[in-house]
Amino acid sequence: MLCGVDEAGRGPLAGAVYAAAVILDPARPIDGLADSKVLSEARREALALEIRERAQAWCIASASVEEIDRLNILQATMLAMTRAVEGLSVRPDLVQIDGNRVPKQLTLPAEAIVKGDARVAAISAASILAKTARDAELIALDARWPGYGFARHKGYPTAEHLAALATLGVLPVHRKTFAPVRQALGLRQGDLF
Repeated sequence: MLCGVDEAGRGPLAGAVYAAAVILDPARPIDGLADSKVLSEARREALALEIRERAQAWCIASASVEEIDRLNILQATMLAMTRAVEGLSVRPDLVQIDGNRVPKQLTLPAEAIVKGDARVAAISAASILAKTARDAELIALDARWPGYGFARHKGYPTAEHLAALATLGVLPVHRKTFAPVRQALGLRQGDLF
């Protein structure tokens, strides 16, 4: 029983990092699975519904902005991935993770697969669930803090987001260890926040 794992949101300046774990059901195939980055938003949303309905098991987890700032983004991502696998209702025989690292906290047999989100259907499914969950969070942040453009840029360091940081300031949902946010706070590398 194979479980695919992927993350979403390592590069943005705001919001949690998300991970999903998916065990697909061979008896209920899903057409069109692909790396979430190559799919339109509408197609991702439609596939996310199908994955939730047809997968044998799935779990979405996250690591908070506070955890990202405390641990660093790589370790927070590994934590979110571990939480997603541990949250599955079914125990997989093998965990396949997109990328070149396996979380050290995982107690199950696991392997990293570079570009796995384009090569392994279960990882593609995990990519879609993680991305749609993270996008939903950023849309909610946009409603709470209008003016930052979160619904458009999803927290990435676009010109619009950097301008909002400079004029409107840093929010509690910003990752304070990321350089553009530190700069907006007037901090240098090594300064505590």
